[in-house]
Amino acid sequence: MVFKRFSAFVLSAVMLGCSLSVTGCADSGSEFDDGKMRKDMSAMDYADEMGIGINLGNTFEAYWEDKSNKTTGSSTIGDNTPQDYETCWGAVVTTPEAVQGMADAGFNTVRIPVYWGNMMEDNGKFKINEEYMARVREVVDYARKAQLYVVINIHHFDEFLIENKDKDTVLSAVDTLWTQIAKEFKGYSDYLVFEGFNEALGSQPEGANLSEEEIYDYVNDMNQTFVDAVRKTGGNNKKRVLIASGYWTNIDNTTKESFLMPQDSAEDKMMVSVHYIDNACYWTNNIGGDYWLTYSENQCKLLDEAFISKDIPVFVGECTSIYDGERFAQNADVTDSSECLSTIMNMAVDYGFVPVLWDVSNNFYSRSDCKIKSDSDAQVILDIAERIENE
Repeated sequence: MVFKRFSAFVLSAVMLGCSLSVTGCADSGSEFDDGKMRKDMSAMDYADEMGIGINLGNTFEAYWEDKSNKTTGSSTIGDNTPQDYETCWGAVVTTPEAVQGMADAGFNTVRIPVYWGNMMEDNGKFKINEEYMARVREVVDYARKAQLYVVINIHHFDEFLIENKDKDTVLSAVDTLWTQIAKEFKGYSDYLVFEGFNEALGSQPEGANLSEEEIYDYVNDMNQTFVDAVRKTGGNNKKRVLIASGYWTNIDNTTKESFLMPQDSAEDKMMVSVHYIDNACYWTNNIGGDYWLTYSENQCKLLDEAFISKDIPVFVGECTSIYDGERFAQNADVTDSSECLSTIMNMAVDYGFVPVLWDVSNNFYSRSDCKIKSDSDAQVILDIAERIENE
């Protein structure tokens, strides 16, 4: 059953102050989230409700690299405010209206990638800056006010850690980071979902030469550390839906037997994350033909056999939103970007996946005008949202 959106809550100055606070309100959720965890909801039930989603990309995961910072690999920007980092890759400052527009467009889920290392002191303690944490929480509240599912992760910081630290240090840092994030949001309802990482699992430290078995062990240990860190914080996090990240979020790598889903103290509350069903076709300029359709269908079948058949939902955390002209095959039958969007998104929904469009500021969706830029793209999203609601 797909959840119905209710009318938005009224903003209260008193509660807004609470929603911005890092201390004192973490256990109580926020004005825009009732903190309730529904009983008898399986991971598949949640996936059905999450429907289709969109990323708040190039925003909170944005940073400027500076490896002289040994803790985070990032530099200080401007006046060192959250908005300096939120906008450093070209995004506009996120507004409640922009997030509400995503809900109005037909999306049920917003994925908010977060670096977490911005504004962090370079002292090796991996303590998330309180002001930065509060800004992320504020935008999570925008999404909950719009009655959206929200997914937050660790994005890019995981890559820096893996490539520059030894494994023990990385796992300890992951535990430290996810413990802080989980404690901050543990009072939120089950409409908030945690995704462990982005695409970095499967990477190696610079100069290392790990075997495939060692790499998979590292991937599995990262996901297990994430799950254990969240669960130990208690509260709603004991039963919150968690998403294990695939090996490079690559479908072929993630569907191998060497990839293991984490052991979980909660029953039936895990999903797995992969990216881009038709990725190989996109980068080799083979979109729109028979090969594209066959390849994409076969990728879905791999996921269906490895996960869906075992009642593990598949979260396709990034999907192509716009198919540029040069990406089409010379013999393509389909050469319209919106038609390709419809084909892949509907294919994902056919298999029961949760497809989430990758988007950056004012690309597919205009965060300034608060709507999908293309009328034909907007109709595709509305049609799929209606289809899901009626199934």
